Amino acid sequence: MKDITRVGIVTSGGDCQGLNAAIRAVGKALYERIENVEIYGMYDGYRGLIDCDYTFMQPSDFSGIINKGGTILGTSRQRFVPGKDIVDEEGNSLLPAMKSTYNRLDLDCLVIMGGNGTQKSAKLLSDQGMNVVTLPKTIDNDIFGTDTTFGFQSAVDIATNVIDYIHTTATSHGRIFVVECMGRDAGWLTLYSGIGSGADSILIPEIPYQIDRLVELIAARKKKHKGFTIIACAEGAVEKGEKLLTEDEARKKKEAEKYSTVGYRLAADLERITGQDARVVVPGHYQRGGPPCPYDRVLATQFGAAAADLIINKQYGHMVAMQNGKITSIPIEEAASKTKFLSPDFDMIKVARDIGICFGD
Repeated sequence: MKDITRVGIVTSGGDCQGLNAAIRAVGKALYERIENVEIYGMYDGYRGLIDCDYTFMQPSDFSGIINKGGTILGTSRQRFVPGKDIVDEEGNSLLPAMKSTYNRLDLDCLVIMGGNGTQKSAKLLSDQGMNVVTLPKTIDNDIFGTDTTFGFQSAVDIATNVIDYIHTTATSHGRIFVVECMGRDAGWLTLYSGIGSGADSILIPEIPYQIDRLVELIAARKKKHKGFTIIACAEGAVEKGEKLLTEDEARKKKEAEKYSTVGYRLAADLERITGQDARVVVPGHYQRGGPPCPYDRVLATQFGAAAADLIINKQYGHMVAMQNGKITSIPIEEAASKTKFLSPDFDMIKVARDIGICFGD
């Protein structure tokens, strides 16, 4: 009878702050609580699992990394056929290769850290008979079933800092500034950084905007002798008319678009209509980089320790989550079932409206 517990760790999808803190917590908790344990780190996310490319992790590997950004194991993205398969560029299934590595290393469980897509692909691995425990990481905070994800607060801190700095130059020159934050599908990052930095307008995917409303905002600010306007805009923000387009119509419109992002188009439109100088700032991947903030270090540690607890109790097929301020877990199937979007009546949106922030609707 096998008396060694073998665990594989995978960091998948886009990187973010807190991954190393979570890796550290999983490793330390397992080595602390299990007498005989072996931990294998998969290089470059699922690629390591596919190619059987891994490293045996000693206890010392989990020291001195809580404050490091990125992931010491590396990460990558794989082609995912929703609900069906993980495939290579030719469309061949990669699941057999992943299961082969799992069996070759005689793993008892995989700890997979990732965002929305990773939760969905982790469910496929679970369906293939592999024992899986997942952790929710993403700066977008859009994973269903958890109040927050690690990486989110660090990104909010960075985006808020960027907008803080823009305030002084915007004020000095009396310009419109559009700060385009990450968030293709959900506006959590833009909402919180916009509120935290005192943005005048917040544009998010969940609330389509109208250019006329922004023009009115700018005019009203000028009447109050406020010559600048700062707009925190999610990369996935859409105009009201665009929201009514079919997927094919939206794709053709984007292909014909001469502006690279919504932020540049918005700034050009506002400059043309108002006659006021408009500039764009795109923090981009800067929002995902650097060391995790203390909140994310603590959260990732909580999540990692909870993952170890699930493994020890053989509660596989679950994602660690935070609900109502407490660490818990939910079935991966539930976490992968939908995206956590902002509701228009969400309390923080109401707070923003109460203090006069314009959502363009």
